[in-house]
Amino acid sequence: MAPLTIGFLMDPLETVRVDHDSTFALMLEAQKRGHQVRYFEQGWLRFNGTCAEARMRHVTVRRDLGRHFDIHDEAPHPVSSLDVLFMRKDPPVDAEFLHATQLVELNGTRPPPVFINEPAGLRDANEKLFALRYPDLMPDTRVTGEMPLLLDFIANNPAGTIIKPVDGFAGKGILFLSPSDRNARSAVDLLTRSGREAVVAQAYIPESRQGDKRIILVDGEPVGGVLRIPSEDDHRGNMAAGGVARKAVLTPRDREICERLKPELRRRGLRLVGIDVIGDYLTEVNVTSPTGLVEANHLDNVCVEAEVLDLAERLVAEHPAGRAP
Repeated sequence: MAPLTIGFLMDPLETVRVDHDSTFALMLEAQKRGHQVRYFEQGWLRFNGTCAEARMRHVTVRRDLGRHFDIHDEAPHPVSSLDVLFMRKDPPVDAEFLHATQLVELNGTRPPPVFINEPAGLRDANEKLFALRYPDLMPDTRVTGEMPLLLDFIANNPAGTIIKPVDGFAGKGILFLSPSDRNARSAVDLLTRSGREAVVAQAYIPESRQGDKRIILVDGEPVGGVLRIPSEDDHRGNMAAGGVARKAVLTPRDREICERLKPELRRRGLRLVGIDVIGDYLTEVNVTSPTGLVEANHLDNVCVEAEVLDLAERLVAEHPAGRAP
């Protein structure tokens, strides 16, 4: 395949952890294949009167912390000048992020790039709420800001309840509450901002002590995974919250969950997704900037980023009219 121009809408390149960051792994793989890598930040995106453009940096990257990228040039380019655009801005999914997903779709008369993931899919698939489309795959769950309903739910889950913000990420703001917890009313009041914001309440899954399984899906197919084990003094398995990565073995139930999700993920153009499974239950569908690629590579002896770039190249080849001139 002729070299492509591949863009990454992401957080500042200066701040990435080169031995851990999934976006950086994708950039390295794109570069290894001879593609030009451009990167830009959300604040560099704008509408120029006819189409969306961004101040983009053409970079070379290397896994060498502190000198992990070189800038060859920096100039404004239309979003449509890219063959592929990876939408990899980390959460939170706030108003500015939603505006960015709308801007990148404004390509005037020129065809858009291949998006990974599709902007409309990102807008529609809240990472805590999208899984609610499959209630039979999930633990018992409520989404509400009403304190009486939440307190009743907590009281009726003897093993405990997990409460988390709808727009939370990286394990932030997740609480475990037991029916006898005297902090329950105060915690619910704080998380809901006195009933003004809904939260997600899920029945606690005791198997979470054995780990929270992140399964990475490329075009709906599982290609790798990592089991995130919480520390002894925490209930969260997120690696950002101190969880430890271990090899994940996919069970028949895991594969059933993936198969159920696949048609809808494909329909919405959600091509790189990380789902979270605890025991037999789906808990989250992460689409914004799913992590775990590097850890899955090391633990499973796979190369997830190669699977993703294979898909990107195939999508460009299959839709030549969609390639920017």
